[in-house]
Amino acid sequence: MRRSLQLLAVIVAPLVVFAAMVGADRTFGAPGRGLAYVVRLDLPPAGAEVGLPVVEGPLDASRPLVVIDPGHGGHDPGAGTGTLKEKALTLALAQALKEQLLAKGGIRVALTRDDDRFLVLEERSGIARRMKADLFLSIHADSADRAEASGATVYTLSDRGTSEIANQLAARENRSDTVNGVQLSSTTDVVSAILVDLSQRETQARSDELARLIMREGTGRLPFRERFLQQANFIVLKSPDVPSVLFEAGYISNEDDAGRLASPEGRGAFAESTAQAIRVFFARHAGSR
Repeated sequence: MRRSLQLLAVIVAPLVVFAAMVGADRTFGAPGRGLAYVVRLDLPPAGAEVGLPVVEGPLDASRPLVVIDPGHGGHDPGAGTGTLKEKALTLALAQALKEQLLAKGGIRVALTRDDDRFLVLEERSGIARRMKADLFLSIHADSADRAEASGATVYTLSDRGTSEIANQLAARENRSDTVNGVQLSSTTDVVSAILVDLSQRETQARSDELARLIMREGTGRLPFRERFLQQANFIVLKSPDVPSVLFEAGYISNEDDAGRLASPEGRGAFAESTAQAIRVFFARHAGSR
């Protein structure tokens, strides 16, 4: 009898422990009752494209379109270890720039995100291409281990990054897309690659021009870390036919930079000088769209 009870205890004890674990999980792990440690994300169907943002500004489609990309978002906070996160800072800067561009009229504006949501890098530049944007500006805030690192930096795509992707892009598009109005499906693979390369060269020149204008108009209003524009192989800059610039507005890891960018005055200086650079760019290229 005693041996039977011992055997029963060996069998029943794990079941009791398991039942207790399930009960605790349902009591404390369910959303709204203790720790909600399960995160559910609504994902688009496989292969589906993200929806396009709302375009604000003139209804005239002939007016130039600027797509502003606030970096990071959603589960990707970007830089920042305190209460100030890069994703919130870039969104505030993007909204300030949008309002500044709309205030003087003549330019249409769209934001890749206007809330706290996540977009993969290819989706960000892809939105600008799908909307046939005239400019794409991605806004970020840098971070460094050294607290004294400060100042804004303006980046365009490196020459190496530009030349390496011409053939890859032509192949990926499968000759079913257009580049600068040319339907690649009507060309051979070699011609497609050449057209993409030529388009990239023109786009690169305009990207560099915009970047220099941003630095020119921002001088005296924004502290720049580098005197000259920088080039890097950023994924968001790899559009073959949309001039694209990445603007690191400052170092979120630097107390002075973070305070400046988080203040209304700092956002205003950023927005006004950058908007002026964009307007000068479009004035130079009026009639060439």
